[in-house]
Amino acid sequence: MRVAAISDSARPGLAKGVRLQIDSTSGKSVLLYPEGIVELNETAHEILSRCDGRTLGEIVCELAEEYEADSNALASDVRDMLSDLQRRKLVKLI
Repeated sequence: MRVAAISDSARPGLAKGVRLQIDSTSGKSVLLYPEGIVELNETAHEILSRCDGRTLGEIVCELAEEYEADSNALASDVRDMLSDLQRRKLVKLI
């Protein structure tokens, strides 16, 4: 199933029952959901920690500024990650 491209005005958020937290044993960032756990890298954590009502465009702009990265390349990477998590029903778009 192909997910449509995510627009800059989309407001990504965690799906119902999904939590972003730090694993107390490993100290790594994880997504917890009823069926399991997903270990996140630092980049994924930075993106998901901003999925709190901000638009995709705002998230990309903040990350590009903070990490002095090319916003076009960054936008593509953020969209890819969020699309993957949306397919897995861990992220919703408003």
